[in-house]
Amino acid sequence: MTALSPIPAAARWVPDLGDGRYQNPVLYADYSDPDVVRVGGDYWMTSSSFNHVPGLPLLHSRDLVSWSLEGHALPQLVPEENFATPQHGKGVWAPAIRHHAGKYWIYYPDPDFGLYVTTAVDPHGPWSAPVLVQGGQGLIDPCPLWDDDGRVYLIHGWAKSRAGINNVLTLLRLDASGSRVVETLGVVIDGHRLPNYSTLEGPKLYKHDGWYYVFAPAGGVATGWQSVFRARAIRGPYEDRIVLDQGKTPINGPHQGALVDTPAGEWWFLHFQDQGAYGRVVHLQPVVWRDSWPVIGNDPDGDGKGEPVLRHAKPALPTQSLAVPPTSDTFDSPSLGLQWQWQANPVANCFSLSGRHGALRLEAQPSALPNLAAAPYLLMQKFSAPRFTATTEMELASAGDAGGRAGLVVFGADYAWIGLRRTSAGLEVVQAACRDTSADHPETIIATVPVTTVKISLRVTVTDGARCRFSYCADGGAFIPLGDEFAAVAGRWVGAKVGVFADAVGNAAAGHADFLSFRVTSIP
Repeated sequence: MTALSPIPAAARWVPDLGDGRYQNPVLYADYSDPDVVRVGGDYWMTSSSFNHVPGLPLLHSRDLVSWSLEGHALPQLVPEENFATPQHGKGVWAPAIRHHAGKYWIYYPDPDFGLYVTTAVDPHGPWSAPVLVQGGQGLIDPCPLWDDDGRVYLIHGWAKSRAGINNVLTLLRLDASGSRVVETLGVVIDGHRLPNYSTLEGPKLYKHDGWYYVFAPAGGVATGWQSVFRARAIRGPYEDRIVLDQGKTPINGPHQGALVDTPAGEWWFLHFQDQGAYGRVVHLQPVVWRDSWPVIGNDPDGDGKGEPVLRHAKPALPTQSLAVPPTSDTFDSPSLGLQWQWQANPVANCFSLSGRHGALRLEAQPSALPNLAAAPYLLMQKFSAPRFTATTEMELASAGDAGGRAGLVVFGADYAWIGLRRTSAGLEVVQAACRDTSADHPETIIATVPVTTVKISLRVTVTDGARCRFSYCADGGAFIPLGDEFAAVAGRWVGAKVGVFADAVGNAAAGHADFLSFRVTSIP
């Protein structure tokens, strides 16, 4: 076997076992609703990104096991003014990525505005400005198909929260440009007519061996299954079959993802699993075809309905160097690392990588907010493993009034942070939390310790169950625990995140904080 390149020391979860097998998940991070396309020997993945900016991540692999984060297709959410403040759970829902006519195409939904498309010749970009293909509320999860006769179709689901309907899949016909609807063909699959079906959504449309296939999950994110529908004509009628569910495994709700093949003729399916605070992590399952139906994962009783594999032989693809999405950062690049995302379209001039060499400078944003839930200036990244530490070394600018603060935050539907704060009495280390992030609810200060230094190291240790403990080091010695244990929780449709912030509360004069490093390390 060809020796693999060593994984970077900062990697948190390595799916390649090094012996010809892999372990699931292949991405232990919140890449929700993954879709994948193969172009030659390259696989490109995108996923939901909701209100986080930049959006529509682009990941690359050559073996379907090791994935590197290569960029994003959406530098700003549109309409831009609508996303100037965090819109939790809104924005980019489940996208689809395809390659056609020499271009990469991503169709994505915004449930409040409609279905969009963006294209690029190179997946690294530049990507075109999003074009609204079909406006309207509640349209979600689009997927295109360029048929053999040149016609272009788009299938999508519905969000009941906006449209008043769900559990049905609708088919549209587009013009040759793929950017305008020319005909609404109506509902082609109705979950209400199927026994025990609910929340049928996330369709992916394929054509294989003369059959049209719709892969679509149902039954709910944490509890559902993967169904496949097939027909000889694109408008149906469609037969249905459940092809993957939890079975006797610990993998709950295995569904919603991408069917891909290899040049050698193997078939594979990538899907997510909801793990609460860790987000919707990505699994890889083998696929075989039996009587023109896909069988996904392990099928011990031969009934055509598979269950997820935990470990399996890798795809028969060329060996590639081990890769994982980035986590740690020394801030010595002219641009932000790809792991970082804002909560909304970023505030102009809110950060700099040139103000101090080898540091991320966050300009303290004036804030009258009682808590951080509506703050657009949180800079964060996904949880990257079940157990890890995140440590940042930071320095609060010597100039600044009482109320200036900066720190390390764990953020979901609620949050906790540790950091430095200026008060009228001087500097202090603070550990704070906010379990109720409604618009008028303030944070709770859990613990404070006076310090005399503006330079400090901050750490959060995350253990099984997303249990978080905060600590600090102000003198180069051992880290000192501060505050209470905090149980991280998921955000709105997303996992918890960890990152940094700086702001100035009340009438405090704006200063800045320099973050000199951000290190993510493993816990055995």
